[in-house]
Order: sequence, then structure tokens, then C-alpha cells
Amino acid sequence: MSFEEHQARFSQALPAHMYSVSNFAERAKDSVVHSAELIGGDHILNPEFKPYLDGGLQLKDAAVLVLAMEGANGPSILLTQRTSTLRAHAGQIAFPGGKVDEEDEGVIGAALREAQEEVGLDPSLVDPIGTLGHYVTGSGYRVSPVLATLRSPARFSLNPDEVEETFEVPLSFVMNLSNYQRHSREIAGKARYFYAVPYEEHYIWGITAGILRCVCNMVYAR
Repeated sequence: MSFEEHQARFSQALPAHMYSVSNFAERAKDSVVHSAELIGGDHILNPEFKPYLDGGLQLKDAAVLVLAMEGANGPSILLTQRTSTLRAHAGQIAFPGGKVDEEDEGVIGAALREAQEEVGLDPSLVDPIGTLGHYVTGSGYRVSPVLATLRSPARFSLNPDEVEETFEVPLSFVMNLSNYQRHSREIAGKARYFYAVPYEEHYIWGITAGILRCVCNMVYAR
């Protein structure tokens, strides 16, 4: 099925109650049980990456926290904007998360640790649901999205060296495939294709948009 056909097939928004945090959790539990080893990656829109990844690139493990929460404007997903002074991905939109360390209790432990370090999220307030396979990046990372819900309201304390701000994007927006676009940029003299899901003043693109689209595809559009 082509991008356009797939997008058209699942372009209708679901009833509002389907986007509650509890409904997300129930759907996610079923998805993490049946998720495949590989759910997506940069090679999906950029086939030239696949031989590179299959050719012996040693992937580094990372984990991100896909946190569903009752936000100020209803059920939402928590995202961050990275500081403009970072060496890599400065100013971009991201999930809380990062590299998996040897001391971490797997990818779930890594995602919770990174969220605490970046935005001050107390791990005891988070109910992990499970991991949704792997998303492989052209830069050599095997990213594990950790799906979770927030048990009660939390206060965030941002690490200014890493995070400029946090914001919430409605579940009803990012869990609707019709809001996703396919964009491109010229990088190192070649066209690089990626997904984007712009929301208000935030330009959500690249790996973050790709993972969100995978979550949408597996949790809501099956």
C-alpha cells in the first residue's frame, strides 16, 4: 500500500472518547504484545539507508518515553524542545530519552532515567506499558519507544543544558494519520525524506514524527 493509500485509509479521526489516556493504555497493551522487532526507521522513506544498516553497522541502543497524560487541554503526549546550544539536534522537538547505559534496567529504565534527568519527571508517577519494537535511524541508533501513562499530575523541572521547554500535543492530533506529511530537505547534497506533523508553532519532524506515526499506526490504525 502506498503512502497516499495508507494515509487515505486511516484519515478519519476516531470519536473523542477513543483518545482518552485510559483508552490509549488499553490499546497500547495489545500493541506492545503483538509488536514486531522492527517497527520503522529512516530507511522507510530513504531506501539507500537500508544497505548501509544491513551492511554491518553496529547500532547503539537508545530509548524514548512516549508519555500519554491528562494535559491542560485534554489527553496529550509530552514532548520537549532541545536547547539551541546542544552539539547535536539543537532546537529540535524530541521525546524525553537518550542512550541506554549499562547501569539501566533495560530500555524502560533508560527512558525513565533520561526523563528524570531532562525534565525532572518522578519515575514513581509513571506507569510503563511496554516497548513498541525498534525504530532504526540512519545515524546508527536502535531506538525503543517506551509507551507509558502519567499516573497523576507532575511538576517538571527542566535541565537547561538539554531542554528549553516542554509542551503537550493532543492525542487526537498525533494519533490521526491524516495530520502527517512527507517532507524533504537536502542534506550533504542529497534529498532526505522524513515525516512531519506540524502542530501550532512547533515543527515536529524526523525521528520524533516517525516514531509518533509508528505509534499511531500500531495503536490506533490497525
